[in-house]
Amino acid sequence: MPDLDLKDFSLLYPDGESKHAHLSGECTPLIDEFTLDELGLSEVLPLKNSRLCDFVTKDPEVIRYREEIFEDMLAFDEIGKTFNKLLPVLYDITELRRLEADSGDTADYLSSMTEIELYISSIDVLHSGLCAHKSDYKSAAFRHLAAHIAELVESDYYAELNDKLAELTNRVREIKSVTIGVNLDAQLRPKDAGVLSINPESFRSGDTLQKILHLNFKSDAYTCIAELVPFGKKQTDNQKTALSLAFNSAINEVYRQSLRSWKRIVQTYVLENTDFLLNLLPELEFLVKGTNLIRALGIKGGRLAVPTIAPAEERAFSATALYNPAVALKIEDEVVTNDISFDEKAGIYVLTGPNRGGKSVVTCAVGIALAMMQLGLPVPAADAVISPADAIFTHFPTGADDTIDKGRLGEECARLGEIFDLVTDQSLVLLDESLSSTGSFEASYIAAEVLAGLSRAGCRAIFSTHLHELAAEIESINARTAPEGGVPIDTLVAGMEGEGKRSFRIHRAKPDGKSYARDIAARYGLTYDTILAKIHKNTSAEKEA
Repeated sequence: MPDLDLKDFSLLYPDGESKHAHLSGECTPLIDEFTLDELGLSEVLPLKNSRLCDFVTKDPEVIRYREEIFEDMLAFDEIGKTFNKLLPVLYDITELRRLEADSGDTADYLSSMTEIELYISSIDVLHSGLCAHKSDYKSAAFRHLAAHIAELVESDYYAELNDKLAELTNRVREIKSVTIGVNLDAQLRPKDAGVLSINPESFRSGDTLQKILHLNFKSDAYTCIAELVPFGKKQTDNQKTALSLAFNSAINEVYRQSLRSWKRIVQTYVLENTDFLLNLLPELEFLVKGTNLIRALGIKGGRLAVPTIAPAEERAFSATALYNPAVALKIEDEVVTNDISFDEKAGIYVLTGPNRGGKSVVTCAVGIALAMMQLGLPVPAADAVISPADAIFTHFPTGADDTIDKGRLGEECARLGEIFDLVTDQSLVLLDESLSSTGSFEASYIAAEVLAGLSRAGCRAIFSTHLHELAAEIESINARTAPEGGVPIDTLVAGMEGEGKRSFRIHRAKPDGKSYARDIAARYGLTYDTILAKIHKNTSAEKEA
C-alpha cells in the first residue's frame, strides 16, 4: 500500500502551518461576505459550496503561492477541464454521504460500494488530466498533487483495489433473483422461511398445472410453479407490509455479510486517503471560478496584472489603468480605466463629481483590486503595487437601514462608529455617498470629523461624495491632523467632457461643483435661458389656441 499523507493537503496553502494560521484567524483579514457583496466581487466570482471571504488572506507567501496556481491554470487548459469533470463526481459523493446512515438497510451498503466507485473515478479523472504534465507545472501545489495521484494509480494496491471492486460489482449487479425456502407444519401452514440462494437469472413463468399433475417440481430451478401473492384485497396495510419487511430483512443479511467485509478492506485505505478530495471541493470550485473570471475579463479585453506585494506597513496602493471588473463584464463599450495611487501626499481621497459619473465604480474598483490580490488572483489593471490590508470596511447606501429607532442619519452614524471600533492603519475604508440622508451643512460637518478620524487612524480610504463643498475643508483638516501624525488627505474629481457628458475619468484635482451643476442644468434644459424659452413657447401656444 502506498504511503500517502494527504490528510491536510490543500491547494491554496503551501503547508499545514500556513493553513492553520488562516483557519485560526491569525492571517485572516476582516473582509466579510457582506463587504465583498457590496463591492460587487461576489457577483462576478460566485461560489455555491463556500463563502468567497473564506479564501481571503493577508499572508504574502500564501498570495504568491496562489498566483502560481492561477498561472498554471491559465497555461494548462486541461487542469480546468479536469476539475470540471471532477466536481460533479465529488458532489455525488457528498450527497451519498449525506444520505447514507448506519441503519443497515440494503441500499446503504450498496451506496457504500457506489461511493468507492466514485472515489476510483475521481482518482482516474485526476490521473488522466493532471499527471501528463506533472513536471511542467510552475506551482508546487499541482506538482505535489500530480505526483501523489501518479504514485497512487501506479501502485499494486490500486490495481488490486480496482480488481476487487470489479469483482464485487459484477457479483452484485448480476443478481437477478433469489430462491426462498418456506417450511410448513402438518397443516401446510408456513412455519418459517428464509433465502436459500441468490441467482444470476430471473425466474420464469411455467405451466403450473402440468408441473402439479406430474409432481415435477425439481426439473427447473428457475421456473415458477405458483405465484406468491401476499397483497390480497382484504388484507390490512400491516399485513401487506409483513412479507416485504421479512423479505428485505433476509436480503439485507445477505448483502450485509458480503459488503461489510468489502467495506473493511477499503475503509482502511480508500476512505482515509481519498477523503482529501472532499476537503478540496471548495478549493477546486474557487480555483475554477477564479480562472473563469480571469478568462472572461481577457475576452472582454481587460488587462490583468500580477501585483507586486508591498509590505503591509507601507500601506501601498498604486494601480495603473485600473478598472472595475463587474462593470467591464456588463458593458459592450470599452471600459474606462484610471490611475489610482495612495502616496506620501495622499493616504485618503475625497472623490467628488456628478451623479452617475463613475465615483461609485472607481471606489469599488479599488476595493475589488485589493480583495482579488488577497485571494491570490491577478488584479484588473495594467500593473499594480499593493500592500495587503487587515480589513476592508465599506459604508455604502443600503436599503436595510435600522431607521425606526435611530432615523436614517442616526443609522449612518452608527455604522460609521462601528468602523472606527475596528479600523487600523493597515485597513482600507471605502465610503460611498455617506451622510446623504441629511442637509449639506450637517453632512459636511460630520464628514469633516470622519475624515479627521480616518487621517489619525492612518488607513487608506476613499470618501466618494456629492458634498463638493467638503473639498474646501480638506486644507483645514490636514492642518488639524498633521501635527498629530495624521495621513494627508487629497481630492479626486470625476471628470466631465462638456454638455453634461461624463468621461468616467478620475483626476487628481480640486472639485468645482458649480461647473458640474452648469453642465447638468444645460443637459436637461434647466438653465435660466432654456427655461425662459420653454415658458415663452408655452405662452405662444396658448395664445394661438
